[in-house]
Amino acid sequence: MRYTRDPLAVALLFLFAASSLSAQKKKKPGSDDEGYVPVVAPDSKSKKKDQDLNQTLPPPTELPLTIAAETDRLAFHVSPLSSRGLLSQQTRDALKALLKADHGTIVKLRAFVAGSGDLRRVGELVGEIFTDKHQPLPVLTVVQVGALPREGAQVVIESIEVDKKVVNPNGVAFLSAQPAASVAESLGKLKSVLASAGIEASDALMVTCFVSSLDSQRDAGTSMAEAFPRAAFDYVQMQRGPVAPAAACEARARLARPTSSVEPQIALVSSPQVVFTGTQLAFGSKDTDLKLAFDRLEKALAARNTRLDQVVASHVYLTADGLAGRMVAKEAVRFGAHSPAGTMLPFEGLPSLDAPLGIEVIAVPDSSAAR
Repeated sequence: MRYTRDPLAVALLFLFAASSLSAQKKKKPGSDDEGYVPVVAPDSKSKKKDQDLNQTLPPPTELPLTIAAETDRLAFHVSPLSSRGLLSQQTRDALKALLKADHGTIVKLRAFVAGSGDLRRVGELVGEIFTDKHQPLPVLTVVQVGALPREGAQVVIESIEVDKKVVNPNGVAFLSAQPAASVAESLGKLKSVLASAGIEASDALMVTCFVSSLDSQRDAGTSMAEAFPRAAFDYVQMQRGPVAPAAACEARARLARPTSSVEPQIALVSSPQVVFTGTQLAFGSKDTDLKLAFDRLEKALAARNTRLDQVVASHVYLTADGLAGRMVAKEAVRFGAHSPAGTMLPFEGLPSLDAPLGIEVIAVPDSSAAR
């Protein structure tokens, strides 16, 4: 069938359209359609781009400078060594292993990092993981070392925790590192210092050995396990190249009886609490730079009602030559009449390339600190 266009129908359709257009033009102001603007759905890519531009990253979590902890509940642990992944992965695994142990609340971490990874990443991960686990943030020390005793391992972390129960009813002894020609000889010196304080080797809680060369101290782990069978232990190579001393081991031990005294080799602490600090860096090797590091340390301790003359143990991490003697002299002035149990050794690096040294301390925040 063939369709033809009817002229009359076309004319009627044209008149209807024209009348509709005229009616729309004659709508009064204030009608429902006045000012209507069609809504156009935004392009999904443009929307995502705008969100990305407006989104700001949260600031990194700031770790505390000091923490006070109950002396009679201090427990010491070391993360297992791993060669899986790089620094970030190994740090996550180490922290999760320490948190999974669930002995108590971690108050202090000391990370020894080997390799070329960014040391600042360790602090970032500590903040992230502890926050995600709803755990209080600990104080932190990060030091770059020459090597760890496992191929591919880039980090090992020591932890100090506040146990859920009393584990050191009489207090804790902090022993400075004993320099020697070998790990075995240094461990023997530690035993002698402990014995002078009436402490058995079986009461050692934590032993850390620093060596010039892992290759020349292949039996370090065995020697440590035999000398102090109940202690957590750890050993690292201080720098990539040879340094002196060949070996130096330090220890923490449980006191056999309540007593308090501070000597260069050992600090005996029976006070209810101790204060741990993170590492204060000196950003330069001038005397004014060293002074500023001590000033910042003093300010951090003051927040815990503690002074520099209440320090019972100190660690100085050197990355530049020629500072040891000046640092000893500076400590003698700033720590007062007593000499805390101190360890001062050379290491590969610190979180800032501008830092030739870092210092951390343990102090007693009350008048019972021995002087």
